[in-house]
Amino acid sequence: MRVSTPAHNASVHNQGRGATDPGAQVHHGPMRNDGSDDNAVVSALVRRAREGDEQATHDLLAHVHPLALGYCRRRLTRLPGDARHFVDDLAQEVCIAVLCALPRYRDTGKPFEAFVVAIAQHKIADLQRAAMRGPGQTAVPSDEMPEQPDDSLGPEERALLSSDAAWAKQLLANLPQHLRELVLLRVAVGLTAEETGEMLGMSPGAVRVAQHRALSRLRALAEQ
Repeated sequence: MRVSTPAHNASVHNQGRGATDPGAQVHHGPMRNDGSDDNAVVSALVRRAREGDEQATHDLLAHVHPLALGYCRRRLTRLPGDARHFVDDLAQEVCIAVLCALPRYRDTGKPFEAFVVAIAQHKIADLQRAAMRGPGQTAVPSDEMPEQPDDSLGPEERALLSSDAAWAKQLLANLPQHLRELVLLRVAVGLTAEETGEMLGMSPGAVRVAQHRALSRLRALAEQ
């Protein structure tokens, strides 16, 4: 089974429901990349897709597929043998799994992208096990082990960003877009500094420096 994966900058429509639902997010044209309303737009898409809105499902896939494809591509480069050639198929499987899991999805305050990445991680783990069982395959490299705790992301900072989701979102809104995205990838999605750097085009060291500055700014804002 393959799902239709429209272009990432597909318009987000509210055909039909938007005219009668005062709570619906009306968004014309591509999603903005400044982070100011993306979370609200995605939340509205998720809600409408769960209700069976075909246009919302189409637009949600336009948002999910590039994330799934990029994450699978980066992770599968570490696998042995032919597993790296399954990127497109695996990304499709992630999209299908996301749609199937929507009825069970609950908004816990984390970005919807964290939900997508968690599903992708399970799919990749399944592929890793299959690759290791295959003839002539070698074990997954040891660098797949979780990275050691980062000193710049201690318990205080994690509590700052997870204890109160609404408060954390208000604090994050005060950060520049690139720092907000970096913190979300590191803390909410749980990527390593190396993975975050690959996603944002930064070195792991630059990620850690920027992360330290961002968390220091958040701490100062929280103390005001």
